[in-house]
This record gives sequence, C-alpha cells and structure tokens, in this order.
Amino acid sequence: MIDVTRTLRSAALAAGVTRAAGAALRRTKPGGAGLWERKNHAGRTVDLCPGPAAALGVAAGALAAEPGTRGAALLATLAAGACGAYDDVAGEGDPRRGFRAHLTALRDGELTSGAVKLFGISAAGLAAGALLKERPVDRMLAGVVVAGTAHFLNLVDVRPGRAAQAALVIGAPGLLRGPLAAAPLAAAAAVLPDDLGERGMLGDTGAHALGAALGVAIVAGNGRAGLAAHAAGLVAATVCGDRVSAFVKDTAPGAESPV
Repeated sequence: MIDVTRTLRSAALAAGVTRAAGAALRRTKPGGAGLWERKNHAGRTVDLCPGPAAALGVAAGALAAEPGTRGAALLATLAAGACGAYDDVAGEGDPRRGFRAHLTALRDGELTSGAVKLFGISAAGLAAGALLKERPVDRMLAGVVVAGTAHFLNLVDVRPGRAAQAALVIGAPGLLRGPLAAAPLAAAAAVLPDDLGERGMLGDTGAHALGAALGVAIVAGNGRAGLAAHAAGLVAATVCGDRVSAFVKDTAPGAESPV
C-alpha cells in the first residue's frame, strides 16, 4: 500500500528546497558569475543554478522516505551530484566526449573529470545497491541500475528540458510503489520552467543527481528479474546514447551537459 503522506511530504520538501536553493544560488552565485554561467546549444548564456538546487531538493525529499531506503537515496543523490558538479567545473572546456574518450585518456595516464565522474558514480551506485539488497548478484544489478540511470539522464540532456522531462517520464510509474520517486519528480518539475525557458540548465550536477535518485526508486521497487531487465536496457541505451550524444555535442557547441 502506498504511503500517501510520505509521498506528499517528500514531493513538497523536494519542490520547496529546489525552488528556494535555486533562487538563493541565482541571487548570490558563490565564487562569481563566471563559475555559474555557460553557453547552451543555441549560444545563449544560462546558469547552472538549477543543477545544485535539484540535487539539494532531491536530498531533502529523500529524508521523508522510509528509513530502510533513506540512506541509499541520500548517498546516491549527493554522491552523483558531487561528481557531476566536479565535472561541471573541472571539465569546462574539455573537448572530449563520451566514456571511450575518457577511458582512453586514463589508459594514457590522464585522469579526466569525466573519468572521475564515471568511477565515482559507479562506486556510489554499488554502495547504494548494497544498502538496498542482500544478495551479491542483486547488489551488483542494483549498482548498475542506479549508476546507469544517472548516466542515462545525463546523456539525454542535450537540449533545454530534456533531462527534466525524461525524469518525469521515468519516475512517474514509481509513484505507484511509494515515495522514493516523488523527490526527483518534484525537483524535476520545479526546475523545468527555467530549463525550458533557457534561463538555467541542470548540467551534470542536476542530471546525475536526478538520475541516481530515480535509479534508487527503481531498485527499491524491483526484484532480480526487474533489476536485470532494467540493467540490460540501461547498458544498451547508454552505449547507443553515448555515441549519439557525442555526435550531437560535437556538432552543436554549447549543448547542455558534456559527458
């Protein structure tokens, strides 16, 4: 049975904190405007404020989840958001696109921000999976789902509103199982007007945080068969999307959030 009270509380917390944090960040822009401003796919100047705001909002909403899932949701969301934030800052201006390029650089002795993000989010996914599942196989599959959903949402973030809209579509069925999906759904809805209006963008910070939180919701609502199906779909989509995203971002400078 769905805990309607927890679900509503989680959504309200996520939406409220996302809006408040976004307004505060846009007003103050800690570290200077240059740290926060980017060019989008159309060459317009937008800010990255929605990303950290969404990550904080999802984390706040996760506090209303059941005690058994709360820790995994917080860990996955904050770790994915932190890795994304590092790449948003350290990876600015890096022309390399796609996991293959970053892994090739790592093989050649260079640790790129994209590689840090890849391994950091993967480790966070496995840790979250260990908190949610008992058997080693299930924990491994859960890790793939959490990290895979985070990376997938970032891959589709190539135009205004794409990642937030994808989060709404992916997360909507999860509302039928409980409050875990409510936080990323509410945060995505809260940032969508700014994203579509090209005033701000999620960047890696927001896309990864939303995706990781959705991944936790998927893991919590599925057994081994469901996890295997989701994991296989995400791996296939990521392999395909990585190629498409690299092509789109190479042919459309300033696209939303580079890999």
